[in-house]
Amino acid sequence: MTYKKERPVKHVEIRKGPLSDELRILLDQYPREAWEGHPNFKDLTRQWMRAHDMFRHLSSTVRRNTEQFLDRAKSEDDYARRLSHYGSRLVGYLHGHHSWEDYEFFPELSRTDSRFDRGLEILEQDHVVLDDVLNNFTDDAHELLQIVQQQNSGYRDKLQDIAGKLLYWSNNIEMLLDRHLADEEDLIVPIVIHHKIRG
Repeated sequence: MTYKKERPVKHVEIRKGPLSDELRILLDQYPREAWEGHPNFKDLTRQWMRAHDMFRHLSSTVRRNTEQFLDRAKSEDDYARRLSHYGSRLVGYLHGHHSWEDYEFFPELSRTDSRFDRGLEILEQDHVVLDDVLNNFTDDAHELLQIVQQQNSGYRDKLQDIAGKLLYWSNNIEMLLDRHLADEEDLIVPIVIHHKIRG
């Protein structure tokens, strides 16, 4: 049985539809299945995409660990250790990656081909939404870790409640990344290949 209950917390607006076709005009010319073999697909772009795969893996791990704790398949101490390790890596790496994109990489892409500025703005807005979700996740994670340490009266009921909130946030993180990272790759990699940048 998987715990599915979502807690009554702040609603988050997640962009569900893909970027419009007019923003993905280079994708027809450089489809995903042709990227790896293209001479302009360089190691820096591979590293950027490997970071995306790491985020997918970390967000899935955090969500699965939370489900297992709520299903009583993980002890509170094991869950707290995993939450501290994987959760802090996910949040820290995402914040650093998105800051670099917003302040360095996206401006470079805009200077290279301004036709895609609207798409880059949408991706930057995704970062704003994701930052909000990550901040809420971090607040609840810190509260859960404090409760596990202190073990005051009634702490197990509080743990279940906060873990339910963490499941809500981790589901949102995973959904956001699923949409955002795929769109980011589909928009950006063709620009990189077409203009021979990041070589």
